[in-house]
Amino acid sequence: MPFHTHRLPNGLEIIGETLPTSRSVGVGFYVRTGSRDEVGPESGVSHFLEHMLFKGTPNRSALDVNLHFDRIGAKSNAYTEYETTVYYTAVLPEYLPTSVDILADILRPSLRQEDFDTEKQVILEEIGMYADMPPFDASDKARKIYFANHPLGNSILGSVESITALTRDQMQTYFDRRYAAGNLVVAAAGAFDWANFVELVTAKCGPWTAGGQPPRTQLTPAKPTSGSHVIVKEGVSQEHVMVMAPGPAVEDPIRYSADVLSTIIGDDTGSRFYWELTHPGTVEASGYGIDTNQANGTLGGYFSSDPDNAKENLATVHKILRDVQKNGVTAEELAVAKSKIASRLVRRSERPMGRMGAIASAWINNREFDDIDTELNRYEAVTPASIRDLLTRFPIDAPTVVAYGPLSSI
Repeated sequence: MPFHTHRLPNGLEIIGETLPTSRSVGVGFYVRTGSRDEVGPESGVSHFLEHMLFKGTPNRSALDVNLHFDRIGAKSNAYTEYETTVYYTAVLPEYLPTSVDILADILRPSLRQEDFDTEKQVILEEIGMYADMPPFDASDKARKIYFANHPLGNSILGSVESITALTRDQMQTYFDRRYAAGNLVVAAAGAFDWANFVELVTAKCGPWTAGGQPPRTQLTPAKPTSGSHVIVKEGVSQEHVMVMAPGPAVEDPIRYSADVLSTIIGDDTGSRFYWELTHPGTVEASGYGIDTNQANGTLGGYFSSDPDNAKENLATVHKILRDVQKNGVTAEELAVAKSKIASRLVRRSERPMGRMGAIASAWINNREFDDIDTELNRYEAVTPASIRDLLTRFPIDAPTVVAYGPLSSI
């Protein structure tokens, strides 16, 4: 599975992994920008801009964009994260040229005022929709409390106030700053010819304005808010409780141990959370995981339950975390977690879209290529000793707690 890289004179990077047994190809345009890069009045602009890229270009109307994707049978979409905005398609190999043409075209949008005004209302409705979904609203507010004034606490959607006040000119300024060619990576995986792919991307993106990667500010560890915090939300029937503690950053190799540990603690089947919370039926849902970003990471969990059971469930969470912090994990738990992770990695690697995401993430975050065997070996190398090293560096037994729901205390 050869891995290839190429950089255009304007700074745009092209990467790819050819998979000879595949019968489709995934291609994505990765922009190194997200809510972390927004400043003050820009809150929510990355996600808003993602919507605007499908509203038309000098060459295509919004209808044309949708029709042209549809005519080639493409699975196409986009998403915005804290550090990256991604536009992608999965197509049959013969439609790769058309796919690249459409994606490159929408990456240079018209940003018309009338489209901006219309889509602003869509974004405001989306903010309202998510505010009415307690798990999402609770998570957003918990993150804001935990990260305090650090940019990783920025909401991806923004707020009603920030989106209402945002102007088209502000969006254009943000676009010019963050969507420069040097801040983009174009990735492909699956059944395609590398040399031809480079020619396609060069023809469409080579004329784009050059620009080095805009600096990402505040690449320092956050100083998380500690203690317990309660958000009283009327009209919510369940209590949603989140626990968060510092974890390894995306560039820290110990993140593999953290991934294994979080699987042991809070995987959706067979984990400690599962057996002590979900299986007995005291919660509706529970989980524990790792979230990695540049210079920052978190180890955290959640549960949702009847308010009458919330305090007891939180006590169970604390008991689990204290036990793991003190005694570590068992050899059997370690073996099971590794098997789960290996199965997921291998199954994902068999899909071009899965490999496209994996190689893009590794390249953008750490400037490295990880084939599937390398990834598997890194997880297999996790030992009880490396778990203990992780827990020494990142204790999990005194997390920040945020409760969201009808309770006034927890």
